Amino acid sequence: MVYQLMHGLLNRLFPPHCRLCGVASGTRLLCQPCQDELPWLARRCPQCACALDTTGMPSPCGRCQRQVPAFDATHALFQYQPPVDHLLKRLKFSGELALGPLLGELLAEQMRRRADTLPRQLIPVPLHPARLRERGFNQATELARAAGKQLGIPLARRLCRRQRNTEPQSLLSNTARRLNLRNAFTICGTPAAHVAIVDDVMTTGHTSNELARALKQAGAQTVEVWVIARAGR
Repeated sequence: MVYQLMHGLLNRLFPPHCRLCGVASGTRLLCQPCQDELPWLARRCPQCACALDTTGMPSPCGRCQRQVPAFDATHALFQYQPPVDHLLKRLKFSGELALGPLLGELLAEQMRRRADTLPRQLIPVPLHPARLRERGFNQATELARAAGKQLGIPLARRLCRRQRNTEPQSLLSNTARRLNLRNAFTICGTPAAHVAIVDDVMTTGHTSNELARALKQAGAQTVEVWVIARAGR
């Protein structure tokens, strides 16, 4: 109670300013005009969330039709373009943890509007313990915690473990990314029947695919992927 009162008082005395344009933004870190101008991902493949140029009802892209991923659907808020890429890099590499709740709440707002059933568990993509010690936090956990709090979905933070300290995916070719993640994850329990993997960015989808495969082998029936941004393949 005391914390809430002090937090409210500080917000009135020192109102948050938009991280993009600098104007006072009420209780959030983005003002509404800047939020509206973000590169929202409108037309996307329902399976992997890659951007589509076609009209009509979206259908799986050619790649997903040729080789169906282990995950059943992907929900991405944005294309990985400025200024979203800047915000995610500030969260991931500069430790600006206040951006985790901001982006996680935007994700929750979009998921709340969906017509179908929400997952029963949110599973952040785990970091290897050595990488976690080096960085000090897992950006996927920060995003999942904020989204789960808004939606009332529990966070299964210890369900999955990264058993190999893989090379950073961004440094590898497409084929090397797939091989880099083979058997990288182990499941330490029984997942819910319907779960969602949470991460910051999807590029090729290899990380989500490998983790989804492990979750389904452990008993999950439906595995979604929730990401803030979808990058090109």
